Amino acid sequence: MVKTMSLGDLDVFLVEPSNTQFRIISDYLRRFGLRHITHHKNAETALAAMADKIPDLVISAMHLPDISGADLVMKMRNEKNLRDIGFILISSETSVRYLEPIRQAGVIAILPKPFAEQQLKRALYTTLDYLEPENINLKNHDVEDLSILVVDDSTTARHYIKRSLQAMGISGISEAVSGKDAIGLIDKNYYDLIVTDYNMPVMDGFELIQYIREDSNQSSIPVLMITSEDNIERLAAIEQAGVSALCDKPFEMNTIRNLIQHIMT
Repeated sequence: MVKTMSLGDLDVFLVEPSNTQFRIISDYLRRFGLRHITHHKNAETALAAMADKIPDLVISAMHLPDISGADLVMKMRNEKNLRDIGFILISSETSVRYLEPIRQAGVIAILPKPFAEQQLKRALYTTLDYLEPENINLKNHDVEDLSILVVDDSTTARHYIKRSLQAMGISGISEAVSGKDAIGLIDKNYYDLIVTDYNMPVMDGFELIQYIREDSNQSSIPVLMITSEDNIERLAAIEQAGVSALCDKPFEMNTIRNLIQHIMT
């Protein structure tokens, strides 16, 4: 895909109740060349404005006067015309209770407060790649003929991953809501790649990989795990089980593209 957008083309809604924080963040944005920045002090006015004009990107604080940033992104993801808008969270929040729903919702980045200039700049360029991603390039496979299974119990996470893969030129995508559901599909269908979460009910990603490597008739299939899991021991066990690659949530399009190109060569 030929890139046609630049940072200056991005239409941004900045949802920030503090005028001081708005000035700080908007000053950075303008320094990077962004010109179209609209300030909203709460989620309600931002959502109302989206009914008239859909932005390319929403940058939000976590704690808003009406609802949380996590609630805001979930409301967006549950609206068909809003669910593919890029979303960046800027927050000092470290609680898993608040951050995990955002990781699962499919966001461009979660930045700390205060953030480094380069962190914001990288997130903005990641937004451009999200909006206009490059097609994936595989030497030994025809991308149009690929069959990929996405396994995740989160509807929003599955949609975000599927949307990302489709934007890279992959159309043959099936979905499963758990490891157990995936096994039923793996036993009946051939796949070129499996993309799975770790934390899922009934059968998690670790157990799914064990089944694939030890009991399935597709034991050598590449498996990419996209997860918010950060427990070192669990991640080590996943690697021992035979995962082909690990990727964090939230992920960058370029990271996913490079990982798939690497494990499928």
